[in-house]
Amino acid sequence: MLSVAVLISGTGSNLRALLDAAADPDYPARVVVVGADREAEGFAHAEEYGIPTFMVPYAQFESREEWGAELGAQLAVWQPDLVVLSGLMRLLPAALVDEWSPRIINTHPAYLPEFPGAHGVRDALAAGVDQTGASVILVDTGVDSGPILAQERVPVLAGDDEHTLHERIKPVERRLLIDVVRRIATGDLDLAAQAASRAPAP
Repeated sequence: MLSVAVLISGTGSNLRALLDAAADPDYPARVVVVGADREAEGFAHAEEYGIPTFMVPYAQFESREEWGAELGAQLAVWQPDLVVLSGLMRLLPAALVDEWSPRIINTHPAYLPEFPGAHGVRDALAAGVDQTGASVILVDTGVDSGPILAQERVPVLAGDDEHTLHERIKPVERRLLIDVVRRIATGDLDLAAQAASRAPAP
């Protein structure tokens, strides 16, 4: 059984989907802890399922590196097999990524490498494209630049605004996340091999 820590900043809709999936006895992963960088609405999902939570408030630290060190210490208590970033709106410091790599994955509401960053949906609309998508990636030290584990296209419809487009992307994002975690748990997806495929030549 794969043990999973989920890190959130907001409502935790992807977290909820993963918790619902993990409630199925046949699903090969379980969420063991939920953490956040602030008081997050998504903690309610964890509490409903009886999952422990922790908070490492970003504003209480003098640097991102100090915040990351404390976040890593909290994760170390639970020793998860996998860390899922589920709407965590902070760039992890390199030391934390290096410590947990390749066991950190993230979702993104765009068809990477198109439209990385915090405003993927808005940027797709601004670019006037007729399709965008959702991706699940390995986290590296860049911004949404890690190896792609799964992705799927989502059409941009006439009249879409940021809200309507994002609402259509979210179900795809959740489905991809649930499937990627399942494949990691069953051994069908080897994160170390994925990370090695993108490693620079010696």
